[in-house]
Amino acid sequence: MQTASTIARLTLLAVGVAGALAAADANAAAFQLKENSAKGLGRAFAGSGSAEGDASIIAVNPAGMRQLDGTLVQGDLSAISFKAEFKGSGRKPTGAAQTGGDGGDAGMIAPVPAAYFHMPIGEKAHFGVSLTAPFGFKTQYDNGWVGRYSGLKTDLKAIDLGFAASYDVNPYVSFGASVFVEHLTIELSNNIDFGTALAQSRVPGFAPGSADGKLTVEGDNNAVGWTVGGLFSPDENTHIGISYRSKVEHKITGGDATFNVPSNAAAVLAVAQPGRFVSTSGKATVTMPASATLSVTHKVNDRWTVMGDVTRTAWSTAFDSVTIDYASAQPDSVLDFGYRDTTFVSLGADFKLSDTVTLRGGVALDQTPTTDAHRDVRVPDTSRKWLSLGVGWTPSENTEYNFGYTHLFTSDPNVNIPATTSNQGNTLSGKYKVRGDVLAASFQYKF
Repeated sequence: MQTASTIARLTLLAVGVAGALAAADANAAAFQLKENSAKGLGRAFAGSGSAEGDASIIAVNPAGMRQLDGTLVQGDLSAISFKAEFKGSGRKPTGAAQTGGDGGDAGMIAPVPAAYFHMPIGEKAHFGVSLTAPFGFKTQYDNGWVGRYSGLKTDLKAIDLGFAASYDVNPYVSFGASVFVEHLTIELSNNIDFGTALAQSRVPGFAPGSADGKLTVEGDNNAVGWTVGGLFSPDENTHIGISYRSKVEHKITGGDATFNVPSNAAAVLAVAQPGRFVSTSGKATVTMPASATLSVTHKVNDRWTVMGDVTRTAWSTAFDSVTIDYASAQPDSVLDFGYRDTTFVSLGADFKLSDTVTLRGGVALDQTPTTDAHRDVRVPDTSRKWLSLGVGWTPSENTEYNFGYTHLFTSDPNVNIPATTSNQGNTLSGKYKVRGDVLAASFQYKF
């Protein structure tokens, strides 16, 4: 049973499993959340680093705390509804049609909270605290679906606790910086087609799909990042914000890889590949990308204010490569990725309907880091267009409520996954129906 052919086949399978894990980590990280403000959502986040009155500026551009009035607290809650439905088919390594359904709706409805505190220090300095979720994504397919060897569940969350300070050189120039601690958690799973590897090695009793196992990976890490920015006001009605958020490098050293192997396959593997496909710990480095934002706000008159934003996110340098180092005999894996840098552009406006009510609107173009050549089932993302609406209500000098809504217009992305060692030679081809909506509310209180 322990033939040279068997060892060769199972070695390729081991390398493929490690490669699938590395790809999953990187692709799951390729999702950025802008949903940190109901007021910002209502104008498609135009003016995120330059507009007045929104405490989320503490996290985006700490120099913009000049735009906040006195000591205040603000809480925001966004609800993201994401739909991802696959239609397509797969092939086994033999060329036969793959079994399984379409996986159901892999999307989710997820809450995204944010909280802020601002306090002036003297006449020119400011201090702020922010709690935000800048990255997050989840997809989960039905068990036994046709693409199960490429992914079952992908769940990534990043939560930032930041402390910011700024200084107003004069009423027209301010500089600021913040330091934040980011907590990252990752959970990934996919099936492993042990039946194919053993059948190709001529082990009796095995065929493609006859011995499905499962790999589940979990990890978490805390890391530190920083943001710097400036706010420049040519006059009292025009404000220009420039900010830069650093990349955040997460060195996960205590991750867990859990292998569930069918008993018939486990008996063969124990002889042919001792020490492999056993639950173990591991380490990897996953980097959240840096980004730079240019933000402009101009007050046209007492009723109208217009805003614009451009953000460039450096996905390509963050995911140049990822190495998974297992504590067991499982082979390490180094993978290169085809992610591209992205641009987010938005335009928005506020209209003061009365002394207590403000209406908002905005549009945006949001580019995906994925491409047709590298898109997979874990993150079936596509570029999108935003249409946003919002309303603000200020019943008193101390309290303010804001509500925002955004609908995302998307095309239907294709997925074409060829036969590789990471999916044990199983292919998948099809198209996704992707839809998204976001609803948010906030409350601000000034002391």
